[in-house]
Amino acid sequence: MFDSMMGTILVNNTVTGGAFAAASICSLLIGLFIAWMYARRNPCTNSLFITLTLLPVIVQTVIMMVNGNIGAGVATAGAFSLVRFRSVPGKGQEITAIFLAMAAGLATGMGYLGVAGLLALGAMLIHLLLNTIHAGEAAGNIRVLRITIPEDLDYEDVFDDIFRRFASRADLREVRTASMGSLYRLTYDITLRPSCRTKEFLDELRQRNGNLEISCGRAAAAGEEL
Repeated sequence: MFDSMMGTILVNNTVTGGAFAAASICSLLIGLFIAWMYARRNPCTNSLFITLTLLPVIVQTVIMMVNGNIGAGVATAGAFSLVRFRSVPGKGQEITAIFLAMAAGLATGMGYLGVAGLLALGAMLIHLLLNTIHAGEAAGNIRVLRITIPEDLDYEDVFDDIFRRFASRADLREVRTASMGSLYRLTYDITLRPSCRTKEFLDELRQRNGNLEISCGRAAAAGEEL
């Protein structure tokens, strides 16, 4: 039973109308499943949802049309490589979902509908599980803190006592000048203590830096890219 499910629907590598229809329906359903599962646990735009839905059936059709033709295969590889340079960099999970959709399309294009279905089901269930348990996320309340101070304020240790009370770690990552050198902008990587009240923390920093600009937030954008 397992071998028959894993077997190809193509006979002697010949694409028939029935095989193409079966592969296309399977590809479309798998793409829809991948898009739906991805959107459940991740921010997903309409554009990405449509891409994940249609990509398997597009790749499957291309693979079926190549069907052993080396020249067509080389041309197809060149066409796919051009798409990469027309795309903006994506987040790691978005790229993974796109590659999964392409892999499912490759499997259905070669006639292995069972392989494609199990691949999509297994990969998305693992994706859902790892997202649910927040696997790989750094422990602690990690933030990026940006503080603007006047040029006459010694930034080396001016906030150390505040950091000791509200954070378990505080590393000065960057110092920049602003407003023709009249201001400094400091960037810290900090880990806030579980008992830290953010408003109280920021209020004490404001009193120390003369009520100039302060921002405190998660550094998610850079970390989410591959």
